Amino acid sequence: MSRVPILDPKAVPVQGRDAHLPEVPAQALTPEALRARFAAPPIWTPELQGDGGRFSDRSPADAAVLMPLVMREQGLQVLLTRRSAQLRSHAGQISFPGGRVEPDDGSAEAAALRETVEEIGLASSHIELIGRLPVYATVTSFQVTPVVALVRPGFELRLDAVEVAEAFEVPLAFLMDPAHHQRHRFVFEGGERHFLSMPWAPSAGLAQGQASLQEYFIWGATAAILRNFYRFLSA
Repeated sequence: MSRVPILDPKAVPVQGRDAHLPEVPAQALTPEALRARFAAPPIWTPELQGDGGRFSDRSPADAAVLMPLVMREQGLQVLLTRRSAQLRSHAGQISFPGGRVEPDDGSAEAAALRETVEEIGLASSHIELIGRLPVYATVTSFQVTPVVALVRPGFELRLDAVEVAEAFEVPLAFLMDPAHHQRHRFVFEGGERHFLSMPWAPSAGLAQGQASLQEYFIWGATAAILRNFYRFLSA
């Protein structure tokens, strides 16, 4: 094993926040604007291409995740999942629906759609695929293709309790504001690791001054893919 796993990312010190970077303007976060952006993408470079190493010498495998953007009246919402605490890897972490690309899938898009149906029961009839982001390499030797999609409301989710503990939505505008992006530095004997986090606590319906009882700590590959999406929309 060449990398030390981060067992408690919340305890890793925050080195800074990126409030100096501009947020993506609201007019760029509409379904129409995103369709146009993917139809004629700018010249840009992803900021984060991988976790910087692997835990084993296992050969890389292809994987795909769906970034579902739900078209709510109040604006686009990113549909995320919290993985089951009983899973052997990445238990309890926040993630996009997705997984390994199987031989019968034929494409990253097909794999992302299949995994989304299997994990959360979101039917493809509600999903409009609009584009891809660059491949992201994880420490677990997966080459992950993020597939971006618009999702029409009116769907019903059916969670696979073995894999998914919860599904929830986060405003895309929140995630596309770097003031909410935290930088962490994890030091261990023989090296260090750096990662981003985007903690989100829903506050809708709470009285002024009342704290949310739930915080979703978005970090690791999920935060990195969202950061690359920010760079894509900001280019």
